[in-house]
Formats: sequence, C-alpha cells, structure tokens
Amino acid sequence: MRISEHILPVALFGLSLGLTTAYALDGTRSPANVAPPMGVGVAPEAPLGLGGNSGVKAWARFMRAGDYEAALKSLEDAARSGDVGAAWKLGRMYADGDGVKQNDRRAFEYFQDIANSHADEVTAEASFVAKAFVALGSYYLSGIPNSDIKPDAVRAHEMFNYAASYFGDPDAQYHLGRMYLDGQGGGKDTKQALRWLFAAASKGQYQAQAVFGALLFKGQSTPRDSSRGLMWLILARDAAAPKETWITDLYAAALKQATPDEQAAALVRVEQWLKNRRE
Repeated sequence: MRISEHILPVALFGLSLGLTTAYALDGTRSPANVAPPMGVGVAPEAPLGLGGNSGVKAWARFMRAGDYEAALKSLEDAARSGDVGAAWKLGRMYADGDGVKQNDRRAFEYFQDIANSHADEVTAEASFVAKAFVALGSYYLSGIPNSDIKPDAVRAHEMFNYAASYFGDPDAQYHLGRMYLDGQGGGKDTKQALRWLFAAASKGQYQAQAVFGALLFKGQSTPRDSSRGLMWLILARDAAAPKETWITDLYAAALKQATPDEQAAALVRVEQWLKNRRE
C-alpha cells in the first residue's frame, strides 16, 4: 500500500492521541528562536539492530575484506530483494556521501521505496520504516536543490505525522511538535506542539527535551515549572553534540536564572528520571 493511502487515517488518529500531559500556549515560536530552523539536514539515527540485518552483514563482510565494489553490490541486490535494512543503509550512504558520491535525490528514492512498500510494517524492521518517513519529512521541508523535490511543508507534516502516530517515532514526534510550534505546514497549534514535544522528550529525544524544557522553565505561554524545565534542559545538555550550541545556550541561560532551590529540585528530578529509565 502506498504512502498516500495511509496519511488521512493516521492524521485523524494523531488529532485524537491522548498523551499524559497537555499544556496551552499562544503560538509563540520556539524558545528564544534559538532552536535551528526545521529542514536543515537529514540525520535520523540508524535504527537499533542494523548490524543484525542479513543484507548489512554481507556488506560488512565485503567491507572488512576491502572489496568495496562487492559490498555496494551486495546491498543493492539485497534492497532489490525487499531487504528493508539494506535499502535504509543505501539511503543513508547516499545522503551522507558515505562510500558513494553524495546524492540526496538517490537517497530520497531509497527512503521513498521503503515508505511506499512497508508503511504498515509491524515487525522488527518497523524502525527502518519510521526513520525513512522522518528522512522524507526532512527532505520535503528543505527540498533537494536541482531536483523535482521542492520544499513542501504540508507534505513534510504528513510524513512526520505518520511516523509519530503510527510508529511512535520520537524523532518524528519532535519534528512534528516543532512544526506545530512554528506554524509550518499549517496553522500554529501550540497545544498539539507541547503534546508531541512531551511525547518525544519522555522517550529521551534530547532536542525535544531542550525545547520543551525551555518552554517550561520560562513559562512561555504555559504555567511555569522551573525545576521540571531545568531537568529537561540538563538531560538535553548531557546528550547534545558539542556543535549543538543552541542547546547548551538554553541550558546556560536557565541555570543562570535558576535559584539554588530550583537547581537542587531539578537535580532530584534528573536522578528520579534516570532511575525510572533504568528500571
């Protein structure tokens, strides 16, 4: 079944999704407008279990032997045979220019084939499909220069909404929350934005933790909860890459404003959150 046959029913499902906590906002953009604009790059992480995929295992064997041509051919053969993991790996290789000449249009085609052929996937390979939808959403946000893929925020919203609702993918939930918060692909809906950001943050998506935490700490159109907001910012800072200075800047600004009592309460919340994640 093709993507277009899934979008409407899942979109309706997403509107009725009941998450644990919901807050009201007034449509303000992302905290202090410091979060990077949506659509910059296509970088969902590889799903867990990639190394256990048979097509990728064959590729890895050829790579260790130094036979790069055979490695690429093994992935292409596996992808043509319906191996979702192999198709995902090829998409990422072309998106990143990893072992092949960088080609976003070619990467898009691999991700699109996965989404079209496996939109109903419920097996262990569902994580590949979810990330393919996330990659497609990112491409639709920014477009692909010198190609027929033009920026289309509405289509991007559909891709993220499907992956967020059907697969519960935290990266998709973050992107969907940001789109609702910034009014991309439709009108602003800050209640929906915080519901999706909270869902992603609760699963450990650190970018969502940063945005959600900053909103809570500032009380930016939502009841202020400084210690809880600082908790999310601490978790986001610890997970962020060094280049993601927008996250460390949000954390530093909140820490500077927080009272000693708020800082202590936030650390208690962090410890409890980490304990719950381990259990």
